[in-house]
Amino acid sequence: MEGTYDRRKRIRRLKKIILGTIAAAIVIPVILSLVLGIRVIQLQNRIRELEMGLAARTEEKGEVKSVFAANAIVNASQKAVAAKAFPENTDEVEEDINEGKKQVYLTFDDGPSANTDAILDILREYNVKATFFVVAKTDELSTRAYQKIVSEGHTLAMHSYSHKYEEIYDSKENFIEDVEKIQEYLFQVTGVRPVFYRFPGGSANTVSQVDMQELISWLNEKGITYFDWNIASGDAVSKLLEADTIVENCVSAIDGKNVCIILMHDAKNRSTTVEALPRVIETIMERGDAVILPITDETVPIQQVKAEQ
Repeated sequence: MEGTYDRRKRIRRLKKIILGTIAAAIVIPVILSLVLGIRVIQLQNRIRELEMGLAARTEEKGEVKSVFAANAIVNASQKAVAAKAFPENTDEVEEDINEGKKQVYLTFDDGPSANTDAILDILREYNVKATFFVVAKTDELSTRAYQKIVSEGHTLAMHSYSHKYEEIYDSKENFIEDVEKIQEYLFQVTGVRPVFYRFPGGSANTVSQVDMQELISWLNEKGITYFDWNIASGDAVSKLLEADTIVENCVSAIDGKNVCIILMHDAKNRSTTVEALPRVIETIMERGDAVILPITDETVPIQQVKAEQ
């Protein structure tokens, strides 16, 4: 009987050990998960506090984000990679790569639209940055597109708020109101205040009721640089110009130019522009004597009408 009692006692003890081990295996991960979850929430709250504090300090100082903020981040990342490979002469390597090459700027007017998303996907695939001269649209697709343009390192630029020629060019006051409206709207949506502008119809348009010199002078006073183009894709002439023609128009005129600003459109009815874009990029890259860039403060403006001195 005594042997049987000891055996039962050992079995009970063994069961307790097994049950305790199982319980520990269940409870300990749960406790750790709760602790980690609480810690993550605390860190998220702290990050939000820091972001709000930084935003408040920035606003107090009257600082404005530059249109190149996203580009600066991209460039910094690229330089960091280069620094690992060429720690002693990163800047010289970067300058040597682009020195003497034609500067080609892909610019898109009239967006955003669903085609803008397709164009952004293509640009990301080829690791190419472009410039978007946008108009004001308030739908969710468009607001996301503005933000995506900035976050992916492209240059966000202005092409008017309304794009209604008869209103914009009716008076200098109308023009100023339109420019200020699109600039403020884009700032509210993206946190970026654009400083580049393209006149609807170009600076040499024949519809303006106001002397273009007055409008150009006002832009200059406000620190806004306007850009025309010296290569036209032709996609504005026809809603569905053949992709082959667009490619030919874009790449055939590069010879003989050191600065090439190519005009294209990313409005919703420009599907053949999307179709042509990969071939345009590939053809330029294959030349070996050209580099595709976004417009920045360093870009030489192409302007059909110059401000009077």
